[in-house]
Amino acid sequence: MAKRNWGATAGGLISGTVKFGALAGLTSVILVMMLAQTRIFYAMSKDGLLPWFSKLHPKFGTPGIATVVTGVFVALCGGAMPMSLVGELVSIGTLLAFVLVCAGVLLLRITQPDVKRPFKTPLYWVVAPAGMISCLWVMYGLPTDTWIRLAVWLIIGFIIYFAYGVRNSKLQKNK
Repeated sequence: MAKRNWGATAGGLISGTVKFGALAGLTSVILVMMLAQTRIFYAMSKDGLLPWFSKLHPKFGTPGIATVVTGVFVALCGGAMPMSLVGELVSIGTLLAFVLVCAGVLLLRITQPDVKRPFKTPLYWVVAPAGMISCLWVMYGLPTDTWIRLAVWLIIGFIIYFAYGVRNSKLQKNK
């Protein structure tokens, strides 16, 4: 009778469980980001930047066109790109958003301290910088090619915004 290697079997089970958990976590993050992205497109459409995304679904009251476009884009990227690359791009994008939110909270609390706010951030002078530093630290560990992709997307976004968005923004026209 052959001797069983229980360590290899347990390691395979643990490895499979961790991979399944990572896949489930990545899937949930992508779904939440898709939901948020459709609302961002909708808000941008109300400002005149993406007018074709302003129509709401008649029954559900959700931004239907933005949902379909975002879903198709995510499905194509998810099907054509390696999952490790998708994970890196989702990570750097999410972390950058967190850095910007923390910076925004800090900046607004300093420059506009008397504005009424619907929520409070305790110890914002500690929480916001700590959030920015911790997110940047995690971003620092991502591969160089992920940073290059982020830079390219940001440059494309800036070009589009300054070529089209500044002239068509309702918010900009009200200044």
